[in-house]
Amino acid sequence: MNPIQRIISAVTQAGSSIRARFTVVAENDATFNLGMVPMSNQYIRDRYPSDRLEVLTQAIEAWRVNPLARRIVGLISQYVVGGGIEFSSKNSAASRFLHQFWNHRLNHIPIRVYEWCDELTRSGNLFILLSTDEAGMSYVRAIPALQIEKIEARSNDIEQPLKFYPVPLIDNPQPSPWNAYDAVTDDGCSPVMLHYAVNRPVGAQWGESDLAPLLRWLSRYANWLEDRARLNHFRSSFMYVVKGRFTSDAARQERQRQLNAIPPTPGSILVCDEAETWETVAAQLDASDANSDGLALKKMVCSGAGIPMHFLAEPEGSNRTTAEAAGGPTFRHFEQRQEYFLWMLSDILNVVLARRSMYDSRVSRKVEVTLAGNDISTRDNAAMSLAANNILSAFSQARDRELIDDAELLRLLYRFAGETVDVEEMLLRGKKAGPGDCSVKPVSQNQAGAAPGAMTNTGAKYINKETGDTKGIAAA
Repeated sequence: MNPIQRIISAVTQAGSSIRARFTVVAENDATFNLGMVPMSNQYIRDRYPSDRLEVLTQAIEAWRVNPLARRIVGLISQYVVGGGIEFSSKNSAASRFLHQFWNHRLNHIPIRVYEWCDELTRSGNLFILLSTDEAGMSYVRAIPALQIEKIEARSNDIEQPLKFYPVPLIDNPQPSPWNAYDAVTDDGCSPVMLHYAVNRPVGAQWGESDLAPLLRWLSRYANWLEDRARLNHFRSSFMYVVKGRFTSDAARQERQRQLNAIPPTPGSILVCDEAETWETVAAQLDASDANSDGLALKKMVCSGAGIPMHFLAEPEGSNRTTAEAAGGPTFRHFEQRQEYFLWMLSDILNVVLARRSMYDSRVSRKVEVTLAGNDISTRDNAAMSLAANNILSAFSQARDRELIDDAELLRLLYRFAGETVDVEEMLLRGKKAGPGDCSVKPVSQNQAGAAPGAMTNTGAKYINKETGDTKGIAAA
């Protein structure tokens, strides 16, 4: 074998060895470590326990004493929960049980949802402890994040919790951990805990408080405001300076004792001779940039909270148009939080139904529960309803000329209405339901072709096309 052949043979054998070395027979926990975090980097994505405890403590303290912090937390709950949460289920037995669970005097979920949303905003984490009695009725309690010391997860997936360890106390130095809910091993009676988190980085177990990036600036704004109030207090203060010709230092001190004993009151008249002169001295405090300083601090707070300035009683010289434009990103933030909150409630209800199904055969754990919250902005509803009306009038003609089909017309209609539906399923449901008595009255040509910003007559009110505002009752 010549040298070239020996080299080719050696390379071939090395390639075969490399392929054999990297060949995987089957995936298992040893070869497929989903979400596994090395022990040396356990807290690479989470805060250290001491840091997390400090942030949670400062967040609850800021909510208690700082009006801006409480307003920010309250705003999110007001928009996310709004007037309440509605849910429905096609299974009558499941729907009846869920209403009993929802309104049970030990649960009273319509009131607790506001507390849960506040806690989710303040701490970024919501721990729900769920217990079930012998009749299959479940009861829920929210555990503060400050009372949870550690979350134990599976070795190959950090997002699958196994146990939640409470913070040790003096009277209970070794508390028993709460087991996480597992649909496979759940016995239907033991207490279990559910964990929900927002603002959670990828690869982390704990969420982040919405107030976490604001704590420093909330503190600075509060200190600045307190200093400003003190300056204004001392700015209105003044001091009398009395000058005279005294024969000795003892005479001067005696005169000072007399004036300190009976100081002159504001508005009083002082009479003195030529040997004594009265003057007033006030603090000269130049704070011309105080307004811009406070505005800059408040802008930083609003930027971190994701809300415009006028939401915190700060018009900032803006008009209504700029205020409406600034509300758009804020409403999107509220919509995202509402979507997560509705998913969280849906997950809790599914767990409650799964446990109920172990006691009641009429309830299936596969029952679909639909939840709906209030609309974030009513102005969007008016604008989208007008857009849907206009798009229906325009594309109905295209459908009559067979330029598009029913599916495309329905897709465009729901898109401009701001809703997402399964078009094919909706068409099947429409055919099954048959023709109805309701008819859509499209907007007339002169209204559909109105100039942007014009007021359109909808038959009941005038709606501005750009803002969606309704103005008064239409003239007959």
